[in-house]
Amino acid sequence: MNFSVSSVPSHPLAPYGWDEGWDAEFAPYAEQGLLPGRVVRVDRGLCDVVTPAGVIRADTEFVVPRDPMKVVCTGDWVAVDPEGDDPRYVRTLLPRRTAFVRSTSSKRSEGQVLATNIDYVVICVSLAVELDLGRIERFLALAMSSSSGDALLHKSALSWESGAQPVVVLTKADLVPDAVTLGYLVQDVETTAPGVPVLTVSSTTGAGLDVLEAVLAGGTSVLLGQSGAGKSTLANALLGEDVMEVQATRDMDGKGRHTTTTRNLLALPGGGVLIDTPGLRGVGLWDAETGVGQVFAEIEELAAQCRFHDCAHAAEPGCAVLAAVDSGELPERRLDSYRKLLRENQRIVAKTDARLRAEIRRDWKRKGAEGRAAMEAKRGRLQ
Repeated sequence: MNFSVSSVPSHPLAPYGWDEGWDAEFAPYAEQGLLPGRVVRVDRGLCDVVTPAGVIRADTEFVVPRDPMKVVCTGDWVAVDPEGDDPRYVRTLLPRRTAFVRSTSSKRSEGQVLATNIDYVVICVSLAVELDLGRIERFLALAMSSSSGDALLHKSALSWESGAQPVVVLTKADLVPDAVTLGYLVQDVETTAPGVPVLTVSSTTGAGLDVLEAVLAGGTSVLLGQSGAGKSTLANALLGEDVMEVQATRDMDGKGRHTTTTRNLLALPGGGVLIDTPGLRGVGLWDAETGVGQVFAEIEELAAQCRFHDCAHAAEPGCAVLAAVDSGELPERRLDSYRKLLRENQRIVAKTDARLRAEIRRDWKRKGAEGRAAMEAKRGRLQ
């Protein structure tokens, strides 16, 4: 059966994000008689791919790369064997527009691709428990540093380096006792996430879902958050049916039980595509210096006013950042979080960057020498 991909708006894959760009990328493979498809789920070397012929099961044997960053992932566009072949194989991946990557727990400093070709990174935060602003900042730094393209290069789009727009969604808003309290919580998150849309929703009452649906209708979105953040419940509410399994959270701490165990791509009835992900216990940064800079843009702006261009914002004279903390303009919590994320990202990058490792060792030696000199001077004054 020959499936034409020339008419993009009426193409069977249009609900899954097919557009003229993918049409052009796929053209050489269409000439070979291959089918276009989008990966909706990956499981142990096999994947479910939605094609013009429907959802098929395909083997990824022929596209197993040495680079773990280029394994087949939910959200990828691929070329697969035509109808009638058994078994079907994924023959190639089309170049990725974006890739959401986190650091693994591996000591080898490897990145893990969580989702690809995304337009919106939706960070779900439960209002059923106390807000963890530091964790929101961590998710945002990761979201804003998501890589663009197969070469994993950054590009600027919509002012976000990943090319994907981050959105913070505060779930379970119905559990907040009153509108005034809800307003304060939103304000706290908006301060933590400058320039990022912050929406409140309730999957139980439906409040706020219409606004979120309108945002997500514009492309492919990935849901991120801890277990118990309400991602699967929110996904079901957006889909209008119980597609994702949901379990109750623990009363003692509001945490969930990893209901979702795989990443699933689903077409939304109102337009757009949704990728649900398992709850993330660990949110390791991966080459996130740019993202950290964007999350803490006010600190970066203050740093430009420091007396010394390499100011560490610790005890240097003429430090505009410390002056802002002293005046109350900059919360000390923000500065502590900024330092923590920069240090963590530096450690991750240093694992694969010999030059940076050498710089860190020199910095440690310099600080150690300064510390010893200060102690000796102090002892000299006391004698």
